[in-house]
Amino acid sequence: FPYTTLFRSASTMKILVTGSTSGIGQQLALDYLKAGHTVYCCGRKEEPLAELHKAYPEQARILCFDVADYSACKTHLQGLAELDIVILNAGTCEYVDAQKLDAALFKRVFDINVGGVVNCLEFLVPQMATNGNLALMGSSSSFLPLPRAEAYGAPKAAIAYLASTLSISLRAQQIHVSYIAPGFVDTPLTKRNDFPMPMQVSTEFAARKIRLGISNNKRVIHFPRLFTGFLKLLAALPMGIQSRLIARATLRRP
Repeated sequence: FPYTTLFRSASTMKILVTGSTSGIGQQLALDYLKAGHTVYCCGRKEEPLAELHKAYPEQARILCFDVADYSACKTHLQGLAELDIVILNAGTCEYVDAQKLDAALFKRVFDINVGGVVNCLEFLVPQMATNGNLALMGSSSSFLPLPRAEAYGAPKAAIAYLASTLSISLRAQQIHVSYIAPGFVDTPLTKRNDFPMPMQVSTEFAARKIRLGISNNKRVIHFPRLFTGFLKLLAALPMGIQSRLIARATLRRP
């Protein structure tokens, strides 16, 4: 796998990125366009997509739809040209009060962060090239339980499991699968957070790490490594110790 992927990265590729209208997805689309690749830029907002097409009219293929809408996914994704890289990045985040769980909130987040991914996979996997790369956007929050992140972390944990199983199931088709697990990245989504975000990185940093990880067929792409490595270390502790440490560090006290 590594040699074929690195060879393809030196030539023109066909790449699809969902959530291309802001944050990490927009930066990934821009970086791949700047490198001369053809990019299917997917998103719900027409204006940012139009700006990408204006800047790169020969390379940017604009697909305006909602990944949570199965019919829209079928209309826009079925029958595309053979794809070298697919990055399913679109997602959302809402935090919860565990004392007042909101089922509608959970459904909104799951419909986009899990349902949207599966909707896209149905139509994109059959169109991927041999030795292609499929990358699913997760989060380092899937490494361990974090208060208030129940509705966000649970679907990301589901995506981690999905990526792990797909990496086995798609091996026969020579499709390499990566799970992306960022720490805090400065995006419009994280700007709504009302808590400290240690070791936050820029979208440029995040996109560079993701592109490098994909080109090297990394199974898990996590960054910044000092932060995500600490979370992985914490996740390896016995559950009792882990829970006490997380509660002490995160739960607000009167």
